[in-house]
Amino acid sequence: MNSEKPKHALAWTLFFSALSIAWVFPLFLVLINSFKKKAFINDNAFAFPTGESFSGFDNYLRGIEVTNFFASFGWTLLISVGSVCLILLCTSMCAWWIVRVNNWAAKTLYMLFLFNMIVPFQMLMFTLSWLADRLSLNTPWGLCFIYLGFGAGLAVFIFTGVVKGIPESLEESAMLDGASVPRTFFQVVVPIMKPSIISVAILQAMWIWNDYLLPYLTLDLNKYKTISVAVQYLKGGYGAVDMGAMMACLVLAIIPIVIFYLICQKYIVKGVMAGAVKG
Repeated sequence: MNSEKPKHALAWTLFFSALSIAWVFPLFLVLINSFKKKAFINDNAFAFPTGESFSGFDNYLRGIEVTNFFASFGWTLLISVGSVCLILLCTSMCAWWIVRVNNWAAKTLYMLFLFNMIVPFQMLMFTLSWLADRLSLNTPWGLCFIYLGFGAGLAVFIFTGVVKGIPESLEESAMLDGASVPRTFFQVVVPIMKPSIISVAILQAMWIWNDYLLPYLTLDLNKYKTISVAVQYLKGGYGAVDMGAMMACLVLAIIPIVIFYLICQKYIVKGVMAGAVKG
């Protein structure tokens, strides 16, 4: 029996290593093709950029110029940070209220948040686009509130599980010492919720940063473009695509969110498990 365990462990290690390589390989292809000339990308996308095929940083410079990349990067950063902060603030407070009040209204609201997680986006996108124009939500600031609506379900689900595991005696002790309700929440509850808050922030940031459909449907594209939308402007007429510049812009778009993930990834499992224990 003992001799079988190392064999099983080795097999699982090899399996997940192969799976990891399969997931990372497309990113590797994007990276190497961002340094190749367009003709060589079309001829052999799997070859390394060497000799005549190596374009240096021409693709990056052209992609930045054509897409107005830095403006798009700024709007994407604003939308992502604003949306994530709004989601974390509103949903953490809402989850705390749902658990501590625990009456029929709170339970009904919680069920509505769960329902929000299962409604297909395709059912809402045309109505959403129409409402965004009528309610003047077709700006980066308006889009933050739209992301709040779509991201609230998962966040409330995770946070309610965390709050259920926090002893009420801690909050009662703080209030007996003279702490107000907001102070109790931000100084007692929030520090305990920190791993889950970070894990939700990572999940929401990765979704919002890479999202294409919501910005495309809601934003006034004459004034605002996110990176995912701006990259589409590298497509020319009759199906022509500047693959080199597109690959370069994709690399530039991937780097910030990968860095953010690597810094915070240790909190993901811990935070999700904390919300799943009593959720």
